[in-house]
Amino acid sequence: MLVLLPPSEGKATATRGRPLALDGLSLPALAGARAAVLDELVALCEGDPDKAAQVLGLTPGLRGEIAKNAALRTAPALPAAELYTGVLYDALGLDTLDPAALRRARRSVLVFSGLWGALRLTDKVPSYRCSMGVRLPGAGGLAAYWRPHLEAVLPEVAGSGLVLDLRSSAYAAAWKPGGLAARTATVRVLQVSHVDGVEKRSVVSHFNKATKGRLLRALFTAGAVPRTPAALADALRDLGFTVEGEGPKLDVLVSEL
Repeated sequence: MLVLLPPSEGKATATRGRPLALDGLSLPALAGARAAVLDELVALCEGDPDKAAQVLGLTPGLRGEIAKNAALRTAPALPAAELYTGVLYDALGLDTLDPAALRRARRSVLVFSGLWGALRLTDKVPSYRCSMGVRLPGAGGLAAYWRPHLEAVLPEVAGSGLVLDLRSSAYAAAWKPGGLAARTATVRVLQVSHVDGVEKRSVVSHFNKATKGRLLRALFTAGAVPRTPAALADALRDLGFTVEGEGPKLDVLVSEL
């Protein structure tokens, strides 16, 4: 099973350790494309902070991210499993998985990134700010930039198993597993509430991210290896989730708090 995740805006920062080694990252065929984006991002942030803030879409309170990007070549790096700290990753709780479940996560997960293209959980990179929605002056829109590079690499990475795509739309635009559609599953999380006896369903960002993290944790902990969207739906039901559909699009229902 290959699991496709978005990154999180929230990121940890290492205080010590070795800096980035581009040639040590997984998916080495992406090395040249990664170097090009890194070079442009660092040059942008070293040169004109005002332009960098505009390009990166930073509010005044996030101007410190510009200096962080300027120092990407020398800043301490940490594994992607420790870097991303958003709601999905908190719910997944990689640091508290048992050893077998953590091995499954490391084998399965790819985290998409505007700067790095895609990362394994063991890849060590410094904290950065560069979403897939950014349009760099040279590279252009990063989703379009990464698309041909990822299309050349990821079908082989996916192998013959299930592709579980939990990315947000901005990151999904960087690679669409079109040729793998029959064994690609997506999950939509719906919050269910009742008003005057009438059921209402809505997509709520926090529920969406947290539930995706919890269902991944459950799959890795149980050692489930579904090979089709229908098998994934059955596995999630066995793990206590309320699932509608058999794939490729699954709805997971969560009750209001």
